Amino acid sequence: MQRLIHEASVRLAHHRSLGALALLVGAACGQSGDRSAADTGAGSAGGAGATGAQAAEVRCDDDNGGLTLPDGFCASVFADNVGGARHVAVAENGDVFVALQTAPAKTEQGAAPKGGILALRDADHDGKAEVREAFGDLGGTGVGLHGGYLYADAKTAIVRYQLPAGSLKPSSGPDTIVSGLPTKGHEARNFVIGQDGSLYVNFGSMTNSCQQKDRQLQSRGVDPCVELEKRAGIWRFDANRKGQTPTVDQRYATGIRNAVGLTINPADQALYATQHGRDQLLQNWPKLYDAKKSAEQPQEQLMRVAQGDDYGWPYCYFDGDLNRLVLAPEYGGNAQEAGRCAEKKVPLAHFPGHWAPNALAFYNGTQFPQRYRNGAFIAFHGSWNRAPLPQAGYNVTFQPMNNGQPSGQHELFAQGFPGDTAAPGKAKYRPSGLAVTPDGALLITDDQRGRIWRVVYRGAGRAASAGPAASAGRVASR
Repeated sequence: MQRLIHEASVRLAHHRSLGALALLVGAACGQSGDRSAADTGAGSAGGAGATGAQAAEVRCDDDNGGLTLPDGFCASVFADNVGGARHVAVAENGDVFVALQTAPAKTEQGAAPKGGILALRDADHDGKAEVREAFGDLGGTGVGLHGGYLYADAKTAIVRYQLPAGSLKPSSGPDTIVSGLPTKGHEARNFVIGQDGSLYVNFGSMTNSCQQKDRQLQSRGVDPCVELEKRAGIWRFDANRKGQTPTVDQRYATGIRNAVGLTINPADQALYATQHGRDQLLQNWPKLYDAKKSAEQPQEQLMRVAQGDDYGWPYCYFDGDLNRLVLAPEYGGNAQEAGRCAEKKVPLAHFPGHWAPNALAFYNGTQFPQRYRNGAFIAFHGSWNRAPLPQAGYNVTFQPMNNGQPSGQHELFAQGFPGDTAAPGKAKYRPSGLAVTPDGALLITDDQRGRIWRVVYRGAGRAASAGPAASAGRVASR
Protein backbone atom coordinates (compact mmCIF):
# COMPACT_ATOMS: atom_id res chain seq x y z
CA MET A 1 0.00 0.00 0.00
CA GLN A 2 2.78 2.46 0.94
CA ARG A 3 4.49 1.79 -2.40
CA LEU A 4 1.25 2.53 -4.31
CA ILE A 5 0.66 5.75 -2.42
CA HIS A 6 4.28 6.79 -3.03
CA GLU A 7 3.81 6.19 -6.80
CA ALA A 8 0.65 8.28 -6.68
CA SER A 9 2.56 11.10 -5.01
CA VAL A 10 5.21 11.03 -7.72
CA ARG A 11 2.55 11.25 -10.39
CA LEU A 12 0.95 14.13 -8.47
CA ALA A 13 4.16 16.13 -8.80
CA HIS A 14 4.07 15.52 -12.52
CA HIS A 15 0.40 16.36 -13.10
CA ARG A 16 0.14 19.09 -10.44
CA SER A 17 -3.41 18.03 -9.68
CA LEU A 18 -4.95 17.19 -6.30
CA GLY A 19 -7.82 15.58 -8.17
CA ALA A 20 -5.43 13.18 -9.88
CA LEU A 21 -3.95 12.13 -6.51
CA ALA A 22 -7.41 11.49 -5.08
CA LEU A 23 -8.26 9.29 -8.05
CA LEU A 24 -5.00 7.33 -7.89
CA VAL A 25 -5.16 6.76 -4.12
CA GLY A 26 -8.79 5.68 -4.49
CA ALA A 27 -7.73 3.15 -7.11
CA ALA A 28 -4.97 1.86 -4.84
CA CYS A 29 -7.52 1.27 -2.09
CA GLY A 30 -9.86 -0.56 -4.43
CA GLN A 31 -12.34 2.32 -4.62
CA SER A 32 -14.10 3.72 -7.67
CA GLY A 33 -15.48 7.19 -8.31
CA ASP A 34 -19.18 7.98 -8.15
CA ARG A 35 -20.34 7.62 -11.74
CA SER A 36 -24.06 7.26 -12.36
CA ALA A 37 -25.99 7.86 -15.56
CA ALA A 38 -29.59 8.91 -16.12
CA ASP A 39 -31.40 8.17 -19.37
CA THR A 40 -33.00 11.33 -20.71
CA GLY A 41 -35.03 9.37 -23.23
CA ALA A 42 -33.80 11.80 -25.86
CA GLY A 43 -30.46 10.39 -26.85
CA SER A 44 -28.46 13.16 -25.20
CA ALA A 45 -27.13 11.30 -22.22
CA GLY A 46 -27.29 13.37 -19.08
CA GLY A 47 -25.74 11.40 -16.26
CA ALA A 48 -25.01 12.47 -12.74
CA GLY A 49 -21.46 13.27 -13.78
CA ALA A 50 -17.95 12.52 -12.61
CA THR A 51 -16.52 13.41 -9.25
CA GLY A 52 -14.21 16.40 -9.06
CA ALA A 53 -11.23 14.00 -9.06
CA GLN A 54 -12.34 12.37 -12.30
CA ALA A 55 -12.96 15.73 -13.97
CA ALA A 56 -9.51 16.97 -12.93
CA GLU A 57 -7.84 13.96 -14.57
CA VAL A 58 -8.73 15.36 -18.02
CA ARG A 59 -6.26 18.02 -19.12
CA CYS A 60 -7.69 20.97 -20.99
CA ASP A 61 -6.04 22.69 -23.94
CA ASP A 62 -3.83 25.67 -23.13
CA ASP A 63 -6.14 28.03 -25.07
CA ASN A 64 -9.41 26.17 -24.36
CA GLY A 65 -9.53 25.30 -28.05
CA GLY A 66 -10.02 28.99 -28.83
CA LEU A 67 -12.91 29.56 -26.39
CA THR A 68 -13.37 32.05 -23.59
CA LEU A 69 -15.19 30.53 -20.61
CA PRO A 70 -16.25 31.61 -17.10
CA ASP A 71 -13.75 31.29 -14.26
CA GLY A 72 -13.18 27.68 -13.24
CA PHE A 73 -14.18 26.19 -16.60
CA CYS A 74 -11.84 24.95 -19.31
CA ALA A 75 -12.13 23.05 -22.57
CA SER A 76 -10.33 20.55 -24.76
CA VAL A 77 -10.84 19.90 -28.45
CA PHE A 78 -12.61 16.56 -28.33
CA ALA A 79 -12.40 16.13 -32.12
CA ASP A 80 -11.45 18.38 -35.03
CA ASN A 81 -11.94 18.65 -38.80
CA VAL A 82 -14.88 16.24 -38.73
CA GLY A 83 -17.10 18.11 -41.23
CA GLY A 84 -20.34 20.03 -40.69
CA ALA A 85 -21.08 18.82 -37.17
CA ARG A 86 -24.69 19.58 -36.30
CA HIS A 87 -26.54 17.87 -33.45
CA VAL A 88 -24.98 15.31 -31.13
CA ALA A 89 -26.15 12.39 -28.98
CA VAL A 90 -24.20 10.64 -26.23
CA ALA A 91 -24.61 7.02 -25.15
CA GLU A 92 -24.56 5.93 -21.51
CA ASN A 93 -20.99 4.66 -21.91
CA GLY A 94 -19.85 8.07 -23.17
CA ASP A 95 -19.66 7.25 -26.89
CA VAL A 96 -20.57 10.28 -29.01
CA PHE A 97 -22.65 10.27 -32.21
CA VAL A 98 -22.65 13.37 -34.40
CA ALA A 99 -24.86 14.24 -37.38
CA LEU A 100 -22.65 15.61 -40.16
CA GLN A 101 -24.39 17.92 -42.59
CA THR A 102 -21.30 17.98 -44.80
CA ALA A 103 -18.09 16.01 -45.08
CA PRO A 104 -14.73 17.42 -44.02
CA ALA A 105 -13.04 19.74 -46.52
CA LYS A 106 -10.30 17.11 -46.65
CA THR A 107 -11.75 13.72 -45.92
CA GLU A 108 -9.78 11.83 -43.29
CA GLN A 109 -9.82 8.18 -42.38
CA GLY A 110 -12.92 7.41 -40.32
CA ALA A 111 -14.95 10.35 -41.65
CA ALA A 112 -18.19 10.00 -43.61
CA PRO A 113 -17.38 10.96 -47.23
CA LYS A 114 -20.61 12.89 -47.89
CA GLY A 115 -21.84 13.68 -44.44
CA GLY A 116 -23.66 11.13 -42.30
CA ILE A 117 -23.16 9.88 -38.75
CA LEU A 118 -19.77 10.06 -37.10
CA ALA A 119 -19.20 7.96 -33.98
CA LEU A 120 -16.44 9.03 -31.58
CA ARG A 121 -14.90 7.32 -28.56
CA ASP A 122 -12.48 8.67 -25.96
CA ALA A 123 -10.87 5.32 -25.20
CA ASP A 124 -8.24 6.56 -22.74
CA HIS A 125 -10.47 9.18 -21.04
CA ASP A 126 -8.14 12.08 -21.76
CA GLY A 127 -10.85 14.38 -23.13
CA LYS A 128 -10.08 13.67 -26.79
CA ALA A 129 -11.62 11.12 -29.16
CA GLU A 130 -9.06 8.62 -30.47
CA VAL A 131 -11.53 6.31 -32.24
CA ARG A 132 -13.68 7.36 -35.20
CA GLU A 133 -16.24 5.36 -37.13
CA ALA A 134 -18.60 6.67 -39.80
CA PHE A 135 -21.72 5.33 -41.46
CA GLY A 136 -24.67 6.52 -43.49
CA ASP A 137 -24.88 9.07 -46.27
CA LEU A 138 -27.52 11.37 -44.84
CA GLY A 139 -26.21 14.91 -44.57
CA GLY A 140 -28.74 16.03 -41.96
CA THR A 141 -29.08 17.75 -38.59
CA GLY A 142 -30.92 15.48 -36.15
CA VAL A 143 -29.55 12.46 -34.29
CA GLY A 144 -30.79 10.55 -31.23
CA LEU A 145 -30.56 7.31 -29.26
CA HIS A 146 -33.53 5.30 -28.02
CA GLY A 147 -34.25 1.69 -27.16
CA GLY A 148 -31.13 0.17 -28.71
CA TYR A 149 -31.41 2.20 -31.92
CA LEU A 150 -29.72 5.25 -33.37
CA TYR A 151 -32.13 7.63 -35.12
CA ALA A 152 -30.99 10.06 -37.82
CA ASP A 153 -32.30 12.84 -40.03
CA ALA A 154 -32.23 11.74 -43.67
CA LYS A 155 -33.68 15.04 -44.95
CA THR A 156 -37.00 13.69 -46.25
CA ALA A 157 -37.20 10.96 -43.62
CA ILE A 158 -36.27 9.92 -40.10
CA VAL A 159 -34.48 6.58 -40.13
CA ARG A 160 -33.08 4.31 -37.45
CA TYR A 161 -30.21 1.86 -37.19
CA GLN A 162 -30.00 -1.03 -34.74
CA LEU A 163 -27.03 -0.24 -32.54
CA PRO A 164 -25.72 -2.99 -30.24
CA ALA A 165 -24.74 -1.81 -26.78
CA GLY A 166 -21.14 -0.56 -26.73
CA SER A 167 -20.88 -0.51 -30.53
CA LEU A 168 -19.87 2.47 -32.65
CA LYS A 169 -21.45 1.10 -35.83
CA PRO A 170 -24.92 -0.32 -36.50
CA SER A 171 -25.49 -4.00 -37.05
CA SER A 172 -27.78 -3.48 -40.07
CA GLY A 173 -28.97 -0.92 -42.57
CA PRO A 174 -31.52 1.78 -41.77
CA ASP A 175 -35.27 1.33 -41.36
CA THR A 176 -37.55 4.26 -42.23
CA ILE A 177 -39.65 5.47 -39.32
CA VAL A 178 -41.18 8.55 -40.97
CA SER A 179 -41.04 9.50 -44.65
CA GLY A 180 -42.49 12.30 -46.77
CA LEU A 181 -41.06 15.13 -44.66
CA PRO A 182 -41.37 18.58 -46.29
CA THR A 183 -38.30 20.07 -47.99
CA LYS A 184 -37.07 23.53 -49.05
CA GLY A 185 -37.16 26.59 -46.86
CA HIS A 186 -36.21 25.67 -43.30
CA GLU A 187 -35.52 21.99 -43.86
CA ALA A 188 -33.33 21.03 -40.89
CA ARG A 189 -35.06 17.95 -39.48
CA ASN A 190 -33.95 17.97 -35.88
CA PHE A 191 -35.93 15.85 -33.44
CA VAL A 192 -36.05 14.50 -29.90
CA ILE A 193 -37.45 11.25 -28.45
CA GLY A 194 -39.31 11.10 -25.14
CA GLN A 195 -39.17 8.27 -22.63
CA ASP A 196 -42.59 7.10 -23.84
CA GLY A 197 -41.30 6.74 -27.41
CA SER A 198 -42.84 9.95 -28.71
CA LEU A 199 -40.78 11.23 -31.64
CA TYR A 200 -41.06 15.03 -31.86
CA VAL A 201 -39.87 16.48 -35.19
CA ASN A 202 -39.35 20.12 -36.15
CA PHE A 203 -41.08 21.12 -39.41
CA GLY A 204 -39.63 24.58 -40.07
CA SER A 205 -41.53 27.07 -42.20
CA MET A 206 -41.19 27.29 -45.97
CA THR A 207 -41.14 31.10 -45.92
CA ASN A 208 -40.02 34.01 -43.79
CA SER A 209 -43.47 35.28 -42.80
CA CYS A 210 -46.02 33.57 -45.09
CA GLN A 211 -46.17 36.52 -47.51
CA GLN A 212 -47.89 36.29 -50.85
CA LYS A 213 -44.45 37.08 -52.31
CA ASP A 214 -41.79 35.80 -49.92
CA ARG A 215 -39.43 38.45 -48.53
CA GLN A 216 -40.70 41.15 -50.89
CA LEU A 217 -41.38 44.81 -50.12
CA GLN A 218 -44.78 45.32 -48.43
CA SER A 219 -46.15 41.99 -49.61
CA ARG A 220 -49.19 41.07 -47.54
CA GLY A 221 -49.48 37.81 -45.65
CA VAL A 222 -51.55 34.85 -46.80
CA ASP A 223 -54.52 34.76 -44.42
CA PRO A 224 -55.09 32.15 -43.21
CA CYS A 225 -51.54 30.92 -43.70
CA VAL A 226 -51.89 27.57 -45.43
CA GLU A 227 -48.29 26.68 -44.57
CA LEU A 228 -49.42 25.91 -41.03
CA GLU A 229 -51.19 22.78 -42.24
CA LYS A 230 -47.84 21.15 -43.08
CA ARG A 231 -45.08 23.41 -41.72
CA ALA A 232 -44.04 25.80 -38.92
CA GLY A 233 -44.69 23.50 -36.02
CA ILE A 234 -43.74 20.32 -34.21
CA TRP A 235 -45.12 16.96 -35.29
CA ARG A 236 -45.30 13.89 -33.05
CA PHE A 237 -44.78 10.32 -34.24
CA ASP A 238 -44.15 6.92 -32.66
CA ALA A 239 -40.42 6.21 -32.53
CA ASN A 240 -41.12 2.46 -32.35
CA ARG A 241 -43.29 2.20 -35.48
CA LYS A 242 -41.99 2.06 -39.05
CA GLY A 243 -43.65 3.43 -42.17
CA GLN A 244 -45.33 6.60 -40.86
CA THR A 245 -46.11 9.70 -42.92
CA PRO A 246 -47.08 13.19 -41.67
CA THR A 247 -50.71 14.23 -41.34
CA VAL A 248 -52.28 17.29 -39.75
CA ASP A 249 -53.58 15.01 -36.97
CA GLN A 250 -49.97 14.40 -35.91
CA ARG A 251 -49.27 18.12 -35.51
CA TYR A 252 -48.36 18.57 -31.84
CA ALA A 253 -47.89 22.36 -31.73
CA THR A 254 -48.09 25.16 -34.30
CA GLY A 255 -47.03 28.74 -34.96
CA ILE A 256 -43.31 27.96 -34.43
CA ARG A 257 -41.27 29.26 -37.36
CA ASN A 258 -38.22 27.02 -36.94
CA ALA A 259 -37.53 25.09 -33.73
CA VAL A 260 -33.97 23.93 -34.43
CA GLY A 261 -33.36 23.64 -30.68
CA LEU A 262 -35.60 20.84 -29.40
CA THR A 263 -35.14 18.72 -26.27
CA ILE A 264 -36.78 16.95 -23.35
CA ASN A 265 -35.97 18.49 -19.97
CA PRO A 266 -34.86 15.60 -17.70
CA ALA A 267 -36.17 17.48 -14.65
CA ASP A 268 -39.82 17.50 -15.73
CA GLN A 269 -39.84 15.34 -18.90
CA ALA A 270 -41.55 18.21 -20.76
CA LEU A 271 -40.76 19.29 -24.32
CA TYR A 272 -38.83 22.53 -24.76
CA ALA A 273 -37.87 24.36 -27.94
CA THR A 274 -36.11 27.45 -29.22
CA GLN A 275 -37.39 29.45 -32.17
CA HIS A 276 -35.59 31.28 -34.97
CA GLY A 277 -37.51 34.54 -35.27
CA ARG A 278 -38.55 36.10 -38.57
CA ASP A 279 -36.30 38.34 -40.66
CA GLN A 280 -36.32 41.62 -42.62
CA LEU A 281 -38.68 43.94 -40.81
CA LEU A 282 -36.80 46.97 -42.16
CA GLN A 283 -36.24 45.59 -45.64
CA ASN A 284 -39.89 44.65 -46.17
CA TRP A 285 -41.57 47.40 -44.08
CA PRO A 286 -39.27 50.46 -44.03
CA LYS A 287 -42.07 52.84 -43.03
CA LEU A 288 -42.53 51.02 -39.72
CA TYR A 289 -39.00 49.98 -38.68
CA ASP A 290 -35.53 51.50 -38.52
CA ALA A 291 -32.22 49.60 -38.67
CA LYS A 292 -31.88 49.20 -34.90
CA LYS A 293 -35.42 47.91 -34.43
CA SER A 294 -35.03 45.45 -37.30
CA ALA A 295 -31.71 44.19 -35.95
CA GLU A 296 -32.95 43.58 -32.40
CA GLN A 297 -36.47 42.38 -33.17
CA PRO A 298 -38.04 39.97 -33.10
CA GLN A 299 -36.42 38.30 -30.12
CA GLU A 300 -35.35 34.67 -30.26
CA GLN A 301 -37.42 32.51 -27.92
CA LEU A 302 -37.23 29.66 -25.42
CA MET A 303 -40.56 27.82 -25.15
CA ARG A 304 -42.10 25.04 -23.09
CA VAL A 305 -44.29 23.23 -25.60
CA ALA A 306 -47.48 21.32 -24.81
CA GLN A 307 -49.92 19.65 -27.18
CA GLY A 308 -52.10 22.15 -28.99
CA ASP A 309 -49.93 25.20 -28.26
CA ASP A 310 -49.94 28.02 -30.81
CA TYR A 311 -47.00 30.45 -30.62
CA GLY A 312 -48.38 32.78 -33.27
CA TRP A 313 -46.16 32.63 -36.38
CA PRO A 314 -46.66 34.14 -38.96
CA TYR A 315 -49.29 36.46 -37.54
CA CYS A 316 -47.18 37.51 -34.54
CA TYR A 317 -43.63 38.11 -33.39
CA PHE A 318 -42.17 38.75 -29.94
CA ASP A 319 -41.02 42.34 -29.37
CA GLY A 320 -38.44 42.48 -26.58
CA ASP A 321 -38.83 46.23 -26.09
CA LEU A 322 -42.56 45.85 -25.49
CA ASN A 323 -42.08 42.46 -23.79
CA ARG A 324 -45.05 40.91 -25.59
CA LEU A 325 -46.30 39.54 -28.87
CA VAL A 326 -47.29 42.09 -31.50
CA LEU A 327 -49.18 41.75 -34.75
CA ALA A 328 -46.92 41.32 -37.79
CA PRO A 329 -47.00 44.03 -40.47
CA GLU A 330 -47.99 41.47 -43.10
CA TYR A 331 -51.29 41.11 -41.22
CA GLY A 332 -52.00 44.78 -40.59
CA GLY A 333 -49.76 45.37 -37.58
CA ASN A 334 -48.25 48.78 -36.86
CA ALA A 335 -45.29 47.59 -34.69
CA GLN A 336 -47.31 48.29 -31.53
CA GLU A 337 -50.71 46.60 -31.41
CA ALA A 338 -51.26 43.01 -30.30
CA GLY A 339 -54.46 42.25 -32.21
CA ARG A 340 -55.07 38.51 -32.55
CA CYS A 341 -51.67 37.85 -30.92
CA ALA A 342 -53.11 38.51 -27.45
CA GLU A 343 -54.51 34.97 -27.65
CA LYS A 344 -51.25 33.24 -28.59
CA LYS A 345 -48.82 31.59 -26.18
CA VAL A 346 -45.83 33.64 -25.01
CA PRO A 347 -42.28 32.28 -24.55
CA LEU A 348 -40.57 31.49 -21.26
CA ALA A 349 -37.55 33.64 -22.09
CA HIS A 350 -36.26 35.72 -24.97
CA PHE A 351 -32.88 36.66 -26.41
CA PRO A 352 -31.43 39.26 -28.82
CA GLY A 353 -32.75 39.18 -32.37
CA HIS A 354 -31.34 36.94 -35.10
CA TRP A 355 -28.80 35.13 -32.93
CA ALA A 356 -30.19 31.87 -34.40
CA PRO A 357 -30.61 29.30 -31.56
CA ASN A 358 -29.53 25.99 -33.08
CA ALA A 359 -29.41 23.69 -30.05
CA LEU A 360 -30.82 23.41 -26.54
CA ALA A 361 -29.59 21.24 -23.65
CA PHE A 362 -30.60 21.16 -20.00
CA TYR A 363 -27.76 20.53 -17.59
CA ASN A 364 -28.57 17.52 -15.39
CA GLY A 365 -25.02 16.61 -14.43
CA THR A 366 -23.31 17.27 -11.10
CA GLN A 367 -19.83 18.32 -12.27
CA PHE A 368 -20.76 21.99 -12.85
CA PRO A 369 -21.56 24.24 -9.86
CA GLN A 370 -25.02 24.05 -8.30
CA ARG A 371 -26.29 27.18 -10.03
CA TYR A 372 -26.05 25.41 -13.39
CA ARG A 373 -28.16 22.40 -12.34
CA ASN A 374 -31.33 22.08 -14.45
CA GLY A 375 -30.48 25.28 -16.32
CA ALA A 376 -30.56 25.55 -20.11
CA PHE A 377 -27.59 25.95 -22.44
CA ILE A 378 -28.38 27.37 -25.89
CA ALA A 379 -26.01 27.28 -28.88
CA PHE A 380 -26.50 30.40 -31.00
CA HIS A 381 -25.36 29.79 -34.56
CA GLY A 382 -25.00 33.52 -35.29
CA SER A 383 -26.83 36.09 -37.39
CA TRP A 384 -26.64 37.07 -41.06
CA ASN A 385 -29.34 39.73 -41.12
CA ARG A 386 -28.61 42.49 -38.59
CA ALA A 387 -27.07 44.85 -41.17
CA PRO A 388 -26.32 47.69 -41.20
CA LEU A 389 -25.62 46.89 -37.52
CA PRO A 390 -22.86 44.36 -36.74
CA GLN A 391 -23.74 40.68 -36.83
CA ALA A 392 -24.06 38.98 -33.45
CA GLY A 393 -24.61 35.70 -31.66
CA TYR A 394 -21.96 33.04 -32.33
CA ASN A 395 -21.91 31.94 -28.69
CA VAL A 396 -23.26 29.50 -26.13
CA THR A 397 -25.56 31.18 -23.62
CA PHE A 398 -26.77 29.91 -20.24
CA GLN A 399 -30.32 30.48 -19.00
CA PRO A 400 -30.79 29.75 -15.27
CA MET A 401 -33.96 27.72 -14.62
CA ASN A 402 -35.92 26.57 -11.58
CA ASN A 403 -38.90 24.21 -11.82
CA GLY A 404 -39.12 24.76 -15.56
CA GLN A 405 -39.16 28.57 -15.32
CA PRO A 406 -36.38 31.15 -15.85
CA SER A 407 -34.81 32.07 -12.51
CA GLY A 408 -32.49 34.87 -13.57
CA GLN A 409 -30.89 36.74 -16.44
CA HIS A 410 -29.38 34.79 -19.27
CA GLU A 411 -25.61 35.11 -19.57
CA LEU A 412 -22.88 34.43 -22.09
CA PHE A 413 -21.12 31.16 -21.27
CA ALA A 414 -18.80 30.29 -24.17
CA GLN A 415 -17.45 32.94 -26.55
CA GLY A 416 -14.71 33.30 -29.14
CA PHE A 417 -16.20 31.06 -31.83
CA PRO A 418 -16.19 33.50 -34.78
CA GLY A 419 -12.64 34.77 -34.35
CA ASP A 420 -12.08 38.16 -35.95
CA THR A 421 -15.25 38.27 -38.05
CA ALA A 422 -18.75 37.42 -36.84
CA ALA A 423 -20.45 36.71 -40.16
CA PRO A 424 -21.53 33.57 -42.01
CA GLY A 425 -18.79 32.22 -44.25
CA LYS A 426 -16.20 34.35 -42.46
CA ALA A 427 -16.63 33.20 -38.86
CA LYS A 428 -14.01 30.69 -37.80
CA TYR A 429 -16.54 28.52 -35.95
CA ARG A 430 -20.32 28.51 -35.55
CA PRO A 431 -21.90 26.67 -32.57
CA SER A 432 -24.50 24.17 -33.69
CA GLY A 433 -25.01 21.26 -31.27
CA LEU A 434 -24.96 20.60 -27.52
CA ALA A 435 -25.00 17.54 -25.27
CA VAL A 436 -24.24 16.69 -21.65
CA THR A 437 -22.00 13.64 -21.19
CA PRO A 438 -22.42 10.98 -18.46
CA ASP A 439 -19.54 12.50 -16.48
CA GLY A 440 -21.13 15.95 -16.58
CA ALA A 441 -19.07 17.64 -19.30
CA LEU A 442 -20.69 19.81 -21.98
CA LEU A 443 -20.05 19.03 -25.66
CA ILE A 444 -20.32 21.83 -28.23
CA THR A 445 -20.21 21.19 -31.98
CA ASP A 446 -19.32 23.50 -34.86
CA ASP A 447 -20.61 23.08 -38.41
CA GLN A 448 -18.20 25.54 -40.05
CA ARG A 449 -14.88 23.70 -39.69
CA GLY A 450 -15.97 20.64 -37.78
CA ARG A 451 -14.59 21.20 -34.31
CA ILE A 452 -16.10 19.62 -31.16
CA TRP A 453 -15.23 20.97 -27.71
CA ARG A 454 -15.53 19.27 -24.33
CA VAL A 455 -16.09 21.78 -21.52
CA VAL A 456 -15.41 20.76 -17.90
CA TYR A 457 -15.36 22.49 -14.52
CA ARG A 458 -12.18 22.44 -12.42
CA GLY A 459 -13.11 24.89 -9.68
CA ALA A 460 -12.83 28.66 -9.31
CA GLY A 461 -9.28 29.86 -9.85
CA ARG A 462 -8.09 26.45 -11.05
CA ALA A 463 -8.12 26.97 -14.81
CA ALA A 464 -4.43 27.95 -15.05
CA SER A 465 -3.44 24.79 -16.90
CA ALA A 466 -6.18 25.51 -19.41
CA GLY A 467 -4.97 28.97 -20.34
CA PRO A 468 -6.75 32.27 -19.70
CA ALA A 469 -10.42 32.15 -18.82
CA ALA A 470 -12.49 35.30 -18.72
CA SER A 471 -15.66 35.73 -16.74
CA ALA A 472 -18.78 35.45 -18.89
CA GLY A 473 -20.79 38.59 -19.35
CA ARG A 474 -24.39 38.69 -18.20
CA VAL A 475 -27.10 39.85 -20.56
CA ALA A 476 -30.41 41.21 -19.39
CA SER A 477 -33.46 39.16 -20.33
CA ARG A 478 -35.54 42.33 -20.40
